[in-house]
Amino acid sequence: MPKAKDCLFRIGYFLYTHTRFGRYYHGKDIQKARDKYDEDGHTVIEPTLFDKLEITPIPVALDNYAYIIMETESNTCVVIDVGDENAVIRFLDRMNVIPAAVLTTHKHWDHSAGNRGMRKRYPGLRVYGGYYDNVPDATNVLMDIETIKFGGLNFTAIHTPGHTTGHVSYFLDGKHLGAPDCLFSGDHLFLGGCGRMFEAPPAKMLKSLDMVGRLKRETLVWPGHEYALNNLEFACHIEPDNQHAREKLEWAKNKRQKRLKTCPSTVAEELLYNPFLRTSQASILKVVALTTEDEEEKLGPPSDETRALVLAELREQKDAFKYIQ
Repeated sequence: MPKAKDCLFRIGYFLYTHTRFGRYYHGKDIQKARDKYDEDGHTVIEPTLFDKLEITPIPVALDNYAYIIMETESNTCVVIDVGDENAVIRFLDRMNVIPAAVLTTHKHWDHSAGNRGMRKRYPGLRVYGGYYDNVPDATNVLMDIETIKFGGLNFTAIHTPGHTTGHVSYFLDGKHLGAPDCLFSGDHLFLGGCGRMFEAPPAKMLKSLDMVGRLKRETLVWPGHEYALNNLEFACHIEPDNQHAREKLEWAKNKRQKRLKTCPSTVAEELLYNPFLRTSQASILKVVALTTEDEEEKLGPPSDETRALVLAELREQKDAFKYIQ
């Protein structure tokens, strides 16, 4: 993959995000996925059930997830990141449910291309996106820490810039649903990884990642892509002695051999093996050659400026990493 700073990449990225070329390119990915998986998708559809909450990841394109979130007491339904309306509508029809809203984490077509089709299929449907991100076909925009409620589903929009300037992660309060709190993190945080920093500097991405790291440890993380294998392989490369990363990689391999989802993880888990949340750790600092473990003991915890450099170096190494999978 080209680096985000390369001139040719910037031109291509502009065309992808600002012209019909992006929608066309995403449509080709959807067709590739249909040719490869038929209508089954890249992952077996498997709902996760709680007392009054049901969360169903819907496979979209080659590795995306949309999420259908159902509050089962009132049958209130919200959908997150409709990259392909056909995949989502097919499942909603099967459930005989009409969604109350669509929440979009960011403007990229693989997360938003289905918004128009959803509005056409469900007249009056509200489509939410972040204030700073110009989400396609959005009807409502959300500011940082703005709350929205649909039946028993209480969401808070959290501005998590980094991948895009206006990227939003959606926090679902699980308290009255008999469920843990949930974070639908889009392309901000993945199992074992984080999104590329296309539109914001590492310092801003670091601040957004730190926000996630301060959530309750039991908070469930539902990412926008099925990237677990590659991310965990890189995590093991960066920290070869990290037993948590090695065990999670073996677990993920077993899941993906059966085409089962690897989401959700928890904030507690991510802090144990996700290198992009571990930029204060001596083992990470040593790998990116900013310090040795002995120096870290003498100097104390690294500054945020140092951690931003670590984050940038990790991202660069990951972009250049040669995967075995």
